[in-house]
Amino acid sequence: MSFGAFNRHAAQTPMSEINMTPLVDVMLVLLIVFIITAPLLTHNILVNLPATEGAISQEKPDIITLSLNREGGLFWNDAPVSESDLAARLTAAGNSRPQPELRLRADRDTRYQKIAEIMSAAQKAGIEKLGFVSILPQTQ
Repeated sequence: MSFGAFNRHAAQTPMSEINMTPLVDVMLVLLIVFIITAPLLTHNILVNLPATEGAISQEKPDIITLSLNREGGLFWNDAPVSESDLAARLTAAGNSRPQPELRLRADRDTRYQKIAEIMSAAQKAGIEKLGFVSILPQTQ
């Protein structure tokens, strides 16, 4: 028993039609797999979580704005401060609880080295929260 064409000329030409039977078989198998697994994905597990009661802290930490202009002048909350006094103020801020958030605002033309020195001094003082403030130019 052989599978061939009745006409010898037809047996030598390639088939120009796609055999859809394997594709339909694979799609039906995938459909059955998805039908079986879909209910398993929506299965819920009940978990008894412990009930807790905690007071929500309403205290907001202080915000310290440290500004640096292009000439290298430092300003602690818009008040001028010297570099020697800055280390003492950063240490006091690092030791206070809750610790204040330090926001660093620098002029566009300020050298990055100066900003890196201030960041290093804040880290040595124990400041954990440091943010950068940028002011966008006004459009006209």
